Amino acid sequence: MSTNSYREQFIETFNSIDFEKILDHPNILIAAKFWDDERYCAARTCYRLMRAIDDLIDNHKANNRMIAAEERTDFETNVKDWLRMVIITEECNPDQVEMKKIIERFRIPLWPLEAFAKSMIYDINNDGFPTMATFLDYAQGASVAPASIFVHLSGITIKNGLYLDPSFNVKDASTPCAIFSYLVHIIRDFQKDQFKNLNYFADDLIEKNGLTRNDLKNIAHGSPVTNAFRNLIREYYTIANQYREDTSDIIRQIRPLMEPRYQISLEIIFNLYEMVFEKINVDKGNFTTYELNPTPEETKQRVWDTINKFSI
Repeated sequence: MSTNSYREQFIETFNSIDFEKILDHPNILIAAKFWDDERYCAARTCYRLMRAIDDLIDNHKANNRMIAAEERTDFETNVKDWLRMVIITEECNPDQVEMKKIIERFRIPLWPLEAFAKSMIYDINNDGFPTMATFLDYAQGASVAPASIFVHLSGITIKNGLYLDPSFNVKDASTPCAIFSYLVHIIRDFQKDQFKNLNYFADDLIEKNGLTRNDLKNIAHGSPVTNAFRNLIREYYTIANQYREDTSDIIRQIRPLMEPRYQISLEIIFNLYEMVFEKINVDKGNFTTYELNPTPEETKQRVWDTINKFSI
């Protein structure tokens, strides 16, 4: 099939997407929409169940700032029960039964789910990150793990009705884009996170730039943006840019190993994160939620541009 024929298929999918209604994790849902229906539904189920555990913890912190010591055991039990029921037994609710079937059908490895659970347990027992190294370790579960499921589902092939593993190392391929997107999220969602008692900036970099967590909260609530805070953002922006470049290299390597509809999904998700990255103005920005979040129309235009540039 020619590039133009594939592009026509992609345009048909594009026209079926209601960009105004995609509010949670739009990049994932938009990119996966170009897959076949079976894989798209698998991705939605995986992310819905992972998001449920994440939201349980974040919502409690939003209301209470910390999870009290006497509450942590119950929260940890919730995470461990979730992991146990998803990967071991079918004596659970229908969603978890469906997740177990998806794992088996699509040959999803267990390590992303185990790594994700580990990061959720870290969230339960900690308030933020003492160092950047601690954050990057945490991100292996919180970001690399779900990204690996996306890349795994993009890279599997089907033969005689059965799925075969990707022909590349999924974790290595997923890591750069996962970290890039997470760092972009931290800057984009700075104000929203602070309003919810969440802080993803590492304490060592906050201190290095002569700031405190209270300074970050004050800026989020309207205090003038200081040069010290701009320097903190600049460090995150610089690190994110390195991961962005690494992501471009990885996509070039693995793209030929995928069918066109999965090639375009990687291009779309990466370009949508790049769109947010391009909105970050370290020298003059105010880093508000309004300033850094693309509108549905901007998102739609970026996807359209990606489709028009597509070639095999």
